[in-house]
This record gives sequence, C-alpha cells and structure tokens, in this order.
Amino acid sequence: MQQLKLNNSKFKQTELGELPVDWEIKTLENEFIEFKNGLWKGKKEPFINVKVLRNTNFSNDGTLNFNDVAELNVEKKQFKTREIIKEDIILERSGGGPTQPVGRVVFFDKEDEYKYSFSNFTTRIRVINKEKIYPKYLLYFLLEFYLSGKTNNMQNRTTGIRNLDFSRYKKIKIPLPPLPEQKKIAYVLSTIQEDKEKTENVINALKELKKSLMKHLFKYGPVRFDETDKVKLKKTEIGEIPEGWEVEEIKDLIEKTKQKDMRKENIEFKYIDVSSIDRDFYKIVGFTLHKGKTSPSRARKIVKTNDVIVATVRPTLKRIALVSEEYDNQICSTAFCVLRANKDKLNPKYLYYSTQRPLFFNALESIQRGASYPAVTDSDIKKQKIVYPPLPTQQQIAEILSTVDSKIEQEENKKKALEELFKSMLHNLMSGKIRVKDIEVQDA
Repeated sequence: MQQLKLNNSKFKQTELGELPVDWEIKTLENEFIEFKNGLWKGKKEPFINVKVLRNTNFSNDGTLNFNDVAELNVEKKQFKTREIIKEDIILERSGGGPTQPVGRVVFFDKEDEYKYSFSNFTTRIRVINKEKIYPKYLLYFLLEFYLSGKTNNMQNRTTGIRNLDFSRYKKIKIPLPPLPEQKKIAYVLSTIQEDKEKTENVINALKELKKSLMKHLFKYGPVRFDETDKVKLKKTEIGEIPEGWEVEEIKDLIEKTKQKDMRKENIEFKYIDVSSIDRDFYKIVGFTLHKGKTSPSRARKIVKTNDVIVATVRPTLKRIALVSEEYDNQICSTAFCVLRANKDKLNPKYLYYSTQRPLFFNALESIQRGASYPAVTDSDIKKQKIVYPPLPTQQQIAEILSTVDSKIEQEENKKKALEELFKSMLHNLMSGKIRVKDIEVQDA
C-alpha cells in the first residue's frame, strides 16, 4: 500500500471536532439516503421464497456471515420494497446484549442466484445518490460510530431486548470528504479487511489440516499418506492402531503431582483457573495474581513446565493446555486435573495432543455427572486410554502437530495485527488525521 499522509491538510473547527477544510458535514437522514424497516412474513398470497438476513448473520466488523441464512416464504408485495441489493447497508435495530450494544451495521455485496431480504429487527440504509455518498464509505463511518461506543446511549431496553432509538440515530452527523477521497478511504479499509479474510482462510485451512493429521497420525503413525497401505494395523478398544503400539491408561504413564493450600503461604503466585484457557487454541491466555490469605480456596495444585492441565468441570468445553515455562511452579485451580508425563514413558506434547482427540472428550462426556454443572473427577481422566507408541514415534507425532500449531499461531498473530491496524486506520481516516486523497487507486 502506498504511503499515507499524516496531518498535511488545513483543518477547520466543526461540531464533530477538527476536520479538513474541504470536508462537509451531513446528517444521516438526508436527500441522498433512504431507509426501510425490515421484512414481515405477511399472510396474503402470492408468496415468494427468499433468504432473510438476521442479527445472527451480523459480524462486528461490518461483514455478513452467510453460514446460516434463514429462508422464508413471504408476501411478494412485502418483498418488493424490501429486497437487499448490492451496496445496501443493514442496521441492527433490536438485539444486542450486556457486552454488545445494539447498532451494528453490515454491508451487502453478495452476488448469486438467490433473493435476499432483511429481518424485522433491522433497517436497510440505501444510498440513492452515489455521486454524493459512496456506500462503503458510509458503512465504515457507521461502523466507526458503533465501535467507538456512540450507540450506547441511544438504546432502550424492553423485556430484556435492547432497541435503538432510531429517530436519534438518523440525526447523527456524517463527515463527508469529496467523493474521490471517500472511495479511497473505503479502498484502504477494504484492503485491510481482505487481507484479514485471507488470513482467516489460511487459519481455517490449517485447522482442517491439523484435524486430518491427527486422524492419520494416531492411526498410522508418522508415515506418508500414500504409504498407509504398508502399515499393518491391529484392532483395539479405541480403534485401529499399528502393530507394535499399545493402548494404556493415562495413570500408568504419569507421575504424582503435589498440592499446597496457598492461603497459608505468604507468597505471590500466578493463578490459573478455567477462564484462563483459550478453548480454540488449547492454551493459557491469562492469569490472576494472588498472595496469602486472599488466595481462592481452589488455588492448590502446583504446575510445572510441560504439565498438561484438563478441566474437570464441563469437560466437553475442551479447556486443556500445555503449561509453558512462564507458569512453572505456579498454581492452578482444583477444577483441573494435572497430568505430568513420566518422561521415560511418555512425551508431554504427545500427551497434550492425545487429550485433544474427539475420542478423549467423547469418553469424558459419557461419564460426566451432574445436570446443571456436569463434571468428572481426576480419576476419571487418568483412567482414560490413549494410544501408546514407542517414545521416538511419540516425539515425531508431537513435532509434526507442533509445527502446524506454530503456523496457526503465526497466522493468528497476523490476524490480530490486521484487526488492530483496521481499528486504528478506521478512526484516523474518518477524522481526517490520515489523508488518502493523493494515493493512486484503481477505479477510485
């Protein structure tokens, strides 16, 4: 991307603060924009089958998720004035929650053979004069308005549902650069989002690769996919495995661990509880600091580098992690089972990946107890059976899966960086602190 310019323009003081002198201000409700409330099914024939976009299809970055789009037979008359077309914006009028205010916006840019409308909890915002307002620029302005928390005081609550005060919303002020600059602002922000989407696709592909590899490695071992026919298999109680491998209970492959009542210790420590675990990436992502008498009663289990911790409460939520050096000799909750591999028998990372298998969690689900707060015991976890190949093979399997995990982590870090860049650019471009009017953009 070409170099962007910082604060090289003359500014004027406006009701929105300082803006470039060549920018105008318009209210959202103006002659260039029209609004339409969402679709009701209706009862009069003729009907037409359409796809209806709902709050559940909204993402928080202005994009739509098309994985679960509802289909309805609706009045043809209703649909005629409520069809979504390319470059329409959809506003969330009702919904939200305690940590997610109502007022999200998304951009419709899909082109396929289906007909689309929008639900009765939403409103369509359509630019009818694109020589004055560029639709995607408007989307990004409304997105920045939402992300900066400005819809918080525009919502009312009735029976637990949050409703946007739409009359107030329509009065918000929009900074309007000249049309070519609007297009360039939209281009820059779209480019960042496209890069993020590509990164997400890479992450998803890597996750699928990991799933495939785990199925392969725990059945055939570290052999090429095209050489599996050369591996002699035998049947076991947990599936087919290579001859020469065994099936063992975890308890026979681990060492004893220790506990300490930290309320009696006048030392500061990092405390890991179940909320500290990232369930998507099987790792510890946070901790709290405690000392002495203020320590939680559950702060008792000492963990060491390369221990595997598995949550015993709601085990199917898959809260597991491999303890890194950062948490060596720190404390985890008694809501975890701590598995410390006997390194003469078991590679710690191999154990870590063994506990990520669906087979492991399916077994725990079948024995968990309690309806409202299901749980298993440490003993339940330690009795689980895992595939047990020779140590060198364990090492190979762990290294292969660790390589994939490292690549996923790299891509995740890239995604986070792009998300931060997008938020920063969104704010700076919408306030004119960064100007893009002089960059060369195709079709802008």
